[in-house]
Amino acid sequence: MKVLVVGGGGREHAIVRKLKQSARAPQLYCAPGNGGIAADAVCVPIKATDVEAMVDWAAREGMDYVVVAPDDPLALGMVDALAEKGIPAFGPTKAAARIEASKVFAKDLMKRYGIPTAAYETFDDAEAARRYLRARNQYPVVVKADGLALGKGVLICRDEREALEAVHSIMEAGAFGASGRRVVIEEFLTGPEVSVLSFTDGETIVPMVSSMDHKRALDGDEGLNTGGMGAVAPNPYYTDDVARVCMETIFKPTVAAMRAEGCPFKGCLYFGLMLTPDGPKVIEYNCRFGDPETQTVLPLLESDLLEIMLAVTEGRLAQTEVRFSGKYAACVVLASGGYPQKYATGKAITGLANGQLAGSRATVYHAGTKQEGGALVTAGGRVLGVTAVEDSLWQAIASAYDAAGAIRFEGLHMRRDIGKRALAAHDTKEG
Repeated sequence: MKVLVVGGGGREHAIVRKLKQSARAPQLYCAPGNGGIAADAVCVPIKATDVEAMVDWAAREGMDYVVVAPDDPLALGMVDALAEKGIPAFGPTKAAARIEASKVFAKDLMKRYGIPTAAYETFDDAEAARRYLRARNQYPVVVKADGLALGKGVLICRDEREALEAVHSIMEAGAFGASGRRVVIEEFLTGPEVSVLSFTDGETIVPMVSSMDHKRALDGDEGLNTGGMGAVAPNPYYTDDVARVCMETIFKPTVAAMRAEGCPFKGCLYFGLMLTPDGPKVIEYNCRFGDPETQTVLPLLESDLLEIMLAVTEGRLAQTEVRFSGKYAACVVLASGGYPQKYATGKAITGLANGQLAGSRATVYHAGTKQEGGALVTAGGRVLGVTAVEDSLWQAIASAYDAAGAIRFEGLHMRRDIGKRALAAHDTKEG
């Protein structure tokens, strides 16, 4: 079976490595892939957003199945284009991908179907947004670009000056291009954050192990928002009781709402949740696997990922086993100095053999690497994700950091407190 994974980051590497374990022993391809994925799949130099070239290549090379992993090609309708060529794929249609591609669509969906979320207003006029902020005069407040912005289009504003700056930056200065033509201004929620990835075939929904992302660039949740500096799973705040509430008030209603809207969601639906004093609420939806949450969740999956994905595509998820281990996972991201702003690339990476750590049980997922003159070098802001799976949370965190310490490149930056909040909550929960 020939399987193509679209994308070239750490999430895609985690998907590729898990698909490699399938009993079907698929021939794996990844486009565009990266310097580490090349050790696990045949890399094809096609941009993930080049829908026409990707679909033509998949048809010409006889791909049996395609996993469209990133948000951009999903929002551009790659799954629809593949279907037109008769190629089955994992991922939502363009219409269903709006649940992430448009925050306005997502917020309006939640309002219509009574799914708990933060109170909000939407604006396509900057002056109207400014008038609203001045009249509302409640801070902190959250200002979000409507469209896709690499996970960086959400600004938490502590006062009026920051909020007005956010509106100007997004809507007038074009910080996120066309994604910022509209904004959502919403109330600031408080409470522990939880990420829950889920498989759904449009009818059945099966949540995966919960996780905790670390978005800020610096220790103590300081600095700028990033695509994610690390994650741990499971999230200790996500208890069985919370999970039951989320299933009945958020997960099932969302899947039903998308069906009712005429755009049933098939693929991986990501719920970004806040466990507020008033109960769980949705912060955001993603229409795909999260990054770096995938690098902690998929290593805990014991069932065959390819079989699950095929079941999602074919609408038979209810009859398919989805089983996770009872272990813990931690992922530490090694980034280029300066990320998420300006950073240098082309720095030699040392400590790895064939992209992995020899003699270590930890797995290295490549996010921004490439082969250059026979050497592995940095090629992005987030370079590597080092994941360890252990019997306890503290062991997983310690093992991930121990493994990360064996890797070097000039300007390497990583947070030193990944999992610290989770560990404190876990210890409290354990008594």
